[in-house]
Amino acid sequence: MELRQIQYFIEVAKREHVTEAAHALHVAQSAVSRQIYKLEQELGVDLFVREGRNVHLTPIGRSFLGHMKEAMKVIESGLREVEEYMDPERGTIRIGFPSSLAAYTLPIAISAFREIHPEVKFQLKQGSYHQLIEMVARGEIDMALIGPVPLKERSIRGEILFMERIVALLPASHPLAGDSSVRLSDLKDDSFILFPEGFVLREMVVNAFKELGYHPQISFEGEDIDAIKGLVSAGLGITLIPEVTLVDGLPRSTVKLPISEPRVERNVGIIIPRDRPLPPTEQLFYDFLRSFFTRVDKLNHHFV
Repeated sequence: MELRQIQYFIEVAKREHVTEAAHALHVAQSAVSRQIYKLEQELGVDLFVREGRNVHLTPIGRSFLGHMKEAMKVIESGLREVEEYMDPERGTIRIGFPSSLAAYTLPIAISAFREIHPEVKFQLKQGSYHQLIEMVARGEIDMALIGPVPLKERSIRGEILFMERIVALLPASHPLAGDSSVRLSDLKDDSFILFPEGFVLREMVVNAFKELGYHPQISFEGEDIDAIKGLVSAGLGITLIPEVTLVDGLPRSTVKLPISEPRVERNVGIIIPRDRPLPPTEQLFYDFLRSFFTRVDKLNHHFV
């Protein structure tokens, strides 16, 4: 079995079309067909069912695909580690992040890091809280900024970097808009704009009200911070979001109020695989993040 055969097999399985796979691989269709045929002959099984120009995986083909994807991850990781071992300053960092850390937290960290290590490249992947955990666990990315940090996941290891304050964002026409702060209980009858179910920021808001014996009335949902801020700006409700997401300014016709009682906050940190070491370039960035976010007072000076 050759590496080329595995690559061709994965591409054909993804596209379910030999010609399209050949175009994507920049090789002749006959070459792809020949290598797939040789692979099937070597294995002694049919990996695909042919239907005209289209192909579909057989049950054993589908199972084989899963194993080959994992094998390619290991091979790619090994090749990347060798390259980075030769020169960690020119490696690639694969890191994930949620939308709440996309506008400010991750960019300032990357910018500061690249001032010291200008040749390092980044592959960025945005995802929800649970998606990021899964991506790190499966090896699709090597690390992720996340908040709050999961500390009981068996397949990943997390480290808290700093604490982040959650604030209320209200339309300027809200009756409490002129106050200097707000209690959470003062907002119990408001309509909320939150992330959909499954997003950790939604869970944080719901749990904060649950501790007071209430459940927030959710009128609209948005899948990213900008959408939620836009809906608040339109006067369709209020929300609770990390203060750092407002560092570049408030949306039109909105006000930001700190929550005086109870204090609502989340920790933010980095997660990495528990059972496999980081490649050298990723380790370089991991160590940098730990030092960059060491002093909470300095962090708050930058963020608030």
